Amino acid sequence: MSSQHKLPFIAIVGKPNVGKSSLFNRVVGQKIAITSELPGTTRDRVFRKIDINGLQSILVDTGGLEFNKKENIEADMQSQSHIAINEADLVLFMVDGRALPTKDDLDAAQILRRKSKKVIFIANKIDHPQNHESLNTWTELGFGMPHWISVIHNKNVDGLIHQIETHLRSFGWDEENTATTTNNTVKIALIGRPNAGKSSIVNSLLGQERVIVSDVPGTTRDSIDIELSKDNQHYTLIDTAGLRRRGKIEQGIEKFSSFRTIDSIERSDIVCLVLDYSVGIRAQDLHISSYILEAHKGLIILINKSDLMEDKEAERDRIGRILKSRFDFLSWAPVLFVSAKNGRNLDLVLETSQHIVFERRRKIDHEQLVDFIREKFHKHQPPLVGHNKVNFYDMVQFDAATPTFQFTVNKAENVHFSYRRYLENEFRADFGFDGTAINFLFKTLDPKLLKKAKPI
Repeated sequence: MSSQHKLPFIAIVGKPNVGKSSLFNRVVGQKIAITSELPGTTRDRVFRKIDINGLQSILVDTGGLEFNKKENIEADMQSQSHIAINEADLVLFMVDGRALPTKDDLDAAQILRRKSKKVIFIANKIDHPQNHESLNTWTELGFGMPHWISVIHNKNVDGLIHQIETHLRSFGWDEENTATTTNNTVKIALIGRPNAGKSSIVNSLLGQERVIVSDVPGTTRDSIDIELSKDNQHYTLIDTAGLRRRGKIEQGIEKFSSFRTIDSIERSDIVCLVLDYSVGIRAQDLHISSYILEAHKGLIILINKSDLMEDKEAERDRIGRILKSRFDFLSWAPVLFVSAKNGRNLDLVLETSQHIVFERRRKIDHEQLVDFIREKFHKHQPPLVGHNKVNFYDMVQFDAATPTFQFTVNKAENVHFSYRRYLENEFRADFGFDGTAINFLFKTLDPKLLKKAKPI
């Protein structure tokens, strides 16, 4: 089964109003392959998985943080942006190139130097660098001459992206580091809020099986990889203690607490989203689930502390209705009511994981796929876009860790989200793929072939 190396984090930092969020939006939308937008959620998108010429990474925008204007820049960065800086492999330090350096800028630069981070120094809001002699004054921050850009006018952003790629390659990140590899170990990440019972579930699983092989330090300080075997199947349980909140900066910290969670999700094959029955479903659970779906992983929803249920049947029905309403985009994910305290149903976690592994490895014959799209197209045709009709020409399955299928159409952007959802629902009804996300891709047929191609 597949596993992945830790993806590098790239954080955009700087004072308010220098253009961090604008740069974030520009980079993820310009000449970079990004994961698709996830309908049905409303979370702030401060993280995006990007791919620069085969190099996958996580781009992070710190612009959404609430800065305390009563404090200086160092206090702000220490209290809120320091998580992004600490976790980042590469920092994009951004300033307003039209202005002159202030004490706050000097303090911010000192923080970055003190943490010995790889830094790309960026001066934004510069259309013509020769007209801004102030750029020379920014060298006093100790990062040399800044790379000038104008985000709003999209000037020199391509050069910045090239610099990012160069930095990633310079300290060892290449396609091999970030590509999917294959082995027979199933990686299961346990994700959830503090005190939901993740570590207790891991300990209960290990206590029951008594087959722990070794404790392997994880890729982040709050993550531990624990290996075990059962019925000749090897597993790695990824236990993370992340999602912590701290005092008055709770709102900002909550946005960045997902660093370790995202890394654990990326490295896993299957994610167990652990929900605490005693406190119910929170917004953070929805945020986490959307990351899982975007990463196209297998998923099991664990309702822990089910031993607290008085009327178990009535409570299961009630929670089932809530999940159907709030997690409607995850209707394919199995739900297990477990108890780390007494071990209830924990034996089903590995059993269900094995079933999901089987589902993720399934291959569908090309002839069956063509028959599928032909039948569903004639059953319910996609809506017209203007006077343009969407035609399908082929459907193939890629050899990938995640079930991945590509539809060839006359114009990919004309396939509406609702129709994509229709195809997925029909596909699952016909072929299953229980417990795993499915990656549907839509490719526009080469215009040179379009006139001769025959629609399905």
